[in-house]
Amino acid sequence: MTRLLDDDEVAKRMSHYDLVDWRREGGTLRRTIDAYDFPTAVHIVQKIVVEAQKLDHHPDIDIRGRTLHFTLSSEGGLSDADVELAQRIETAAGTLARGHD
Repeated sequence: MTRLLDDDEVAKRMSHYDLVDWRREGGTLRRTIDAYDFPTAVHIVQKIVVEAQKLDHHPDIDIRGRTLHFTLSSEGGLSDADVELAQRIETAAGTLARGHD
């Protein structure tokens, strides 16, 4: 079973990775990313699939046109893998996301 993080650990890990665009909603992390177009949105997902497989931890992904919605959680709360995958999603989306500086 995956070790769940307490509230302080989640906050510390999220600030360490600078996950300011992620929202914590109870035992989930959520993020919406706008890509430049639909093919770019699919390309972002393809990159994330590789990272999710490496972690053996898979996000819920909803694609609506060029908009991606991610939900991360583990059974019973948030784990280290959830926060790590959030960081990898940020890296994978990188400059492919609209509004990226």
